[in-house]
Formats: sequence, structure tokens, C-alpha cells
Amino acid sequence: MDLHTLFQSEFDRHQAAVDATRKQLEAPFTQWVEKSLHTLKNGGKIIFFGNGGSASDAQHLATELTVRYVKNRPALAALALTTDTSALTAIGNDFGFEDIFSRQVEALCQDKDLVIGITTSGTSPNVIKALEAANAIGATTVGLGGRDGGLLPELCDVSLIIPHQETARIQEMHITLGHAYCQALENEAGS
Repeated sequence: MDLHTLFQSEFDRHQAAVDATRKQLEAPFTQWVEKSLHTLKNGGKIIFFGNGGSASDAQHLATELTVRYVKNRPALAALALTTDTSALTAIGNDFGFEDIFSRQVEALCQDKDLVIGITTSGTSPNVIKALEAANAIGATTVGLGGRDGGLLPELCDVSLIIPHQETARIQEMHITLGHAYCQALENEAGS
């Protein structure tokens, strides 16, 4: 494949993901924002987690909320469970990789919190186990996934399942939705 064809193909597939996401996910996006505003207004925090690129998205979005997205405003309570290397390595060593997020959810999450698991497949064992732990606590659960959603629809109060098969396109839509989410929370809760 020559570079021109590759370049055009990447944008064509991205646009197809944009079009399908725009068509199908406005209602769950609205629910996600409304539940998050409720969480913040009632003294809860927003907790993100995921693996690999989704770990980066978790950190990115939590930071946009705690620091700022576009404008200076009061900090919004958000954190990513992907940043504490001591916790990640201790839990992974002492309990197993499948427990790296659930153990932190058990320690840090309350029923007034909103927990966001990010997994392109919807089947990452450590994300699934953490969502189950959050449900046991009574927290609101949100899943950002792709493909057929995996286990997210049955575990989450709100599921945003990108209607695409490619991991890269799913991740692109997750960050697009995430940025819109940050803008909505900053508009409503950040004044």
C-alpha cells in the first residue's frame, strides 16, 4: 500500500467510525453526562481505569477534569487508577493482574461515586472485575467499549459501545467522546 492510499484509508475508516458513533451514541452520552453531574453535585468523584491505550485515556480524562479542559474553573473530583505504580505492582504481585483495579475500587470507591471502565473489547478481566466491585459498592458504573460491547452492557448503568471493529477507531471515538464529556462537565459543574 502506498502512503497516499494508507493516508486516505485511515481517514475514511475514522470518518465511518465518527458517523456511526454520532448516529448511535447521543442518548447514552447524555446519560453519562447527567449521571456524572449528579455524582459531582452530591460530593462524589469520578474514577477512570483501563489498560494500554485505555489507561492513557483514563489518565488524560481524569486530568482534564481535575486541572482544566478549556477554561480555569474549580477542580472537579476525578482520578485514574492507572497512575499509582506502587499499588499496581503490589496488587499485581500479591493478588494478580486481574485485581489491579478492583482492589483500588474496594479501597477508594463509595456508593456516591461514578466509575468508568474503558476497554475496547469489553472483556478485559481486570476492568470487568473492577466494574463488578463498583456495582457491589453501589456506585454508578459506565463502560466505554467497542465491537459488540462484550460484558459492559450487562455490568454498566450506561454503556457507550463504539459501533466499529478496529481498536484504533474505537480508541479515537473514546477520546472524542471523552473530550465532549469534559466540555459538558466543565460547562455545567465547573462554574
